Parts: sequence; C-alpha cells; structure tokens
Amino acid sequence: MSTLVELATQEMTAAIDAWFDERLQRTDLEQSVKRTTLQAGIFNDLMLDYKPGRAIADDLDLGFDDDDARPRTPARLDDAQIREAVAPQLTALVQARLAPLVDTPMIDYRFTCRSKFQTAQGMLHLTLLEYVNEDKRQALLENIHAYIEQKLTHGKHPTKPLETFFLARHLLDPQLFPQLDVAWSIAQYERIQALSKTQPEALAKHRADIIRAITQWAENVFLPQFYDSALSAYRATEYTLKTGAAPDAQALQPIDLLLYGAVMILRHEPSYAKSRGLKFLDIARELGSERAVRMLKEGSGTFPDADIHLKNALLECRANDVFATISINIAREEEDAYAQTLAFITHLLQNGFPKSYQIKLKSKVKEYLPLKGLARSDTHRFFANALAYASLRPQLEAYARAAIEEFEFYADTEGEKNCMPGSYATFGLGLLDVRYFPLVQHYMANVDEEHQSVQDQFTAAFAERHGVTGDSIAVLAACLRACTDNAKVRIQAELEEVEKLELFCQQLQGLEGYLVEHMLYPVWGKLEKLAALARKAEGRRKELLLGLLAAASKAHT
Repeated sequence: MSTLVELATQEMTAAIDAWFDERLQRTDLEQSVKRTTLQAGIFNDLMLDYKPGRAIADDLDLGFDDDDARPRTPARLDDAQIREAVAPQLTALVQARLAPLVDTPMIDYRFTCRSKFQTAQGMLHLTLLEYVNEDKRQALLENIHAYIEQKLTHGKHPTKPLETFFLARHLLDPQLFPQLDVAWSIAQYERIQALSKTQPEALAKHRADIIRAITQWAENVFLPQFYDSALSAYRATEYTLKTGAAPDAQALQPIDLLLYGAVMILRHEPSYAKSRGLKFLDIARELGSERAVRMLKEGSGTFPDADIHLKNALLECRANDVFATISINIAREEEDAYAQTLAFITHLLQNGFPKSYQIKLKSKVKEYLPLKGLARSDTHRFFANALAYASLRPQLEAYARAAIEEFEFYADTEGEKNCMPGSYATFGLGLLDVRYFPLVQHYMANVDEEHQSVQDQFTAAFAERHGVTGDSIAVLAACLRACTDNAKVRIQAELEEVEKLELFCQQLQGLEGYLVEHMLYPVWGKLEKLAALARKAEGRRKELLLGLLAAASKAHT
C-alpha cells in the first residue's frame, strides 16, 4: 500500500472514530428517544468529507470545498485507489463501530454512511454503508400506525410539534413506506393542522415541519428520478430534465404530493421561500400534470370560486393564490366599488390567501400617499384611492389588521421600498386620524426593520403632522423603536419644551440601553450632540437630558 493511501486512510479513520467517540459521550440519548414513540434512535447518517490533509465526519454534508472539485495536484489519490484500497477499509471500520450500537438509542432504525473524496479526477461520491435494523423498523411502523389511529384519526386535541417533526418525515420515507400513498399522507398532514388550528404558534411549527419533509422528499427522492440538479452561482438548486426522461403514469402518481407541498409553501412560507413553491409547480407542469397547468392559470383550487372571483357593474376582482396576485378592474369610480373590493381582499387574507401578494389594478384614478420612498405600484395606488373615501376608514383598518404580519412583504416591492402588507392603509390612516393611532402601534410592533425602511419616512411625516402630544407620544415612541438608523425625525424643537420632553422621557423608561440609544438617534444623532445640549441646559430640562444619556449609556457598559 502506498504511503499516500496509508496517510489518507489514517486521516479518515481518525475522523470516523472521533465521530463515534464524541456521540458516545452524550448522556441524554435514552432520554431523548423517550420523548415520543415516533423516534427509534438519534443518528441515521454519517457523512465523510475528504480532501488531502483534511478529513471531516459529520451528521450531514457541510458543503466544504464543493466548488473545489477540479482535478489538480498530483498528490491526490485517484478514483481507483479510493474504491479499491481505501473504501473497503472505511466500510469495515464503520461496520465494526456500528455493530455494538445498533440496538441502542444512539442509532436509528437505519444508518447510512456516505462519503465524498477529492481525487485526481475530481469529486468522487460513494455510499460506504447502508444498514437497516429490521426489528427497529417494524417496531417504529407499529408505533406510527398506533399514533395515527389514536392521536389523529380518533384524536380531538392538538398534537405536539415534536411528533409532527418525526411523523411528517416517516410518512415519506421509502424504507418505511415503499408504496407511497399520497392521498393518505396528505390526509394525515391535514388532520394535524385541523387539530392545531386553535394554537397559531404550534400550527406554524407543524406546517414548517410538513413543508420541510415534503421538500426533502421532493429534492432527494422524487425529482432525482427525472431531473439532474446543480447549484447555481447564487446557491439555488437548478433542475434540468434528464435526456430521454419519459416518466410513465405510475412514476408520476406522487406528483399530487409535489403540488400539495408547492401550495403549502406559497400559502405559509415567508416571501423569500416562495420561489421554491413556484419551481415545484413549474416542474409538475413540465412533467405533464394537467392539474399543475390549471393551478398556474387559475390558482391552487383551495378557495371556492365565489372567494376568488367577483364581477358586477362596478368592478371585477380575480385572485390567484399560486402567484399571490389580485387583479382588480374598477369599472366605476365609486365608494361602493372600493368597499366591495376591500371586503373581497380582507376575506381572502383571513382565509389563508398569501399575505405577500400584489394588486394589479385598472383604474382611472392615480392617487398616492404623500410620503417619499414608497413604491409607486398598483398596490399602493389602490389603497391611496380608497383612502379618499372617509367612510371606508374602518374597513381599511380591518384590512390592515388582517394583512399585517412580520416577515411578509408586498410582492411588488423590494429593496428600500420593501414594505409589510397593510403598510399603505396604516400609513394613510395614521396620518389622517388619531383614532387609528393604535393601528400604527400594532403595525410598528410587527415591522422587520432589517428588511424594510419605509417606516422611516412615515415616522418623519407622522411627527410633522401630529407633533409631540399626549395622544401622539406613545405612537412616536413605537415608530422610533421600529425605525432604522437612517431615519431623521424633526422633533428637536418641540422637545425644547420641558413638558414635551417629559412625555418623551416617560416612553423610554425601563427600556434596554441599546434601545434607548436607537430611539434617540433619529432625533439627535450621535449621543455626543445630546451631551452637548445637556451641558448647556438648566434645571429640569438638564435633568431630563442627563437621564436620557444615562439610560443610553447602559448600552456600552
């Protein structure tokens, strides 16, 4: 055996031994599998990643040096040496380490050891070992069916997200269910969601695990039958139909599960994830699914026709939840046309229509809010038009409360014009009427300031419109808290008055130092400027300014 082969084998042996030794140190293995009958063991994958001078063994492929797969140095082993001299030794080692552990909580009912090697020819991928513990597999299957019977079929109470984490994956595991029953699996997913509908936070976790399970099944089991995949320059997966791929009807039977997953992603995942749902739909269309063609044209079929299409002498509205679009044609510019359209949109959002949607508007009126920095989009224009009718303000508030949700954004905004659904209605109402101040506070509590900044312009306009008063100060504080560091709010002159400064200081009491500093910055800029003002101030004003400085300085202690 060559010295190079021996050295490489030693490096990889050490990495594999370290992986097993590290996990054997855990003292919580038995306790972990007792949390639910749906977990047979903890570990089921070992990934060995090798290049000369570095061997890594982990539970998953960490993707190190995937872009460094070019054949280069003569010091690398070739494919034949890996296959013939190295791989058999590594397989024997994994078998030997695994054997005494297969019936313990450490190892799942199955265990796979995969590997990738950077060789003289490029990247070589090998599966070193695939093991199935038949006794554990049968016991797990019995537990799965018992769980479904007791907790789902006859259950009346919300289930635990931990249970869904495992069940959602088990139902799509070919080792457990070689013949995938799509309708039955979807029925279990629907039942889980129905039982948890009274617990929104838990429901979101259930849905996330269902989506993740279907996505993993699609990418690792279903799509590789028909597509080659590769990562783009932006690390997104790109699919290319395999040459000569002609899937038969039986092979395409699971396509309804792909469509179900696509709709789940589009309805429940954040904006940045929705492209995957659209990709799944387009792949289904390419594979010949007539249902996918209908969904792309008309929507997912989730909503009754009366909910997605409205037409009369005043207007026509048509919604497509797949593309998250609402097309609106205002035939007669009347208050009732906008009232009916607002009711149409609000009802959709309250019943699961994607909140990261956009409006495509045909209207003769072109109103926009008096705020700089907002996208001059159809969505913006519709709500600005509706705000012209004072009697629609309560309806606009109801819409805004249905639309507002953190991490969601109108689909026709991006970058610095990005804004959360409900923004245009909230901004318009907040500038017009003190009765909608609580709405503005609710909006600001949900702003994702890392991904939108339009609240900066609104806050400046709000301060200019309403000033610093007993009614407005709590709203101003909420706005300042949600602003970015680029905001400039001109209330310094008003805060020269001790009474108004007192109101301002009360809103900052008890907050963390970093928050206080963050809220002072749009008003005074750097703390040094505030300190200079404090030195020149006298009496109660000096005391209040020094108090603000002291509160903000806690951020640096």
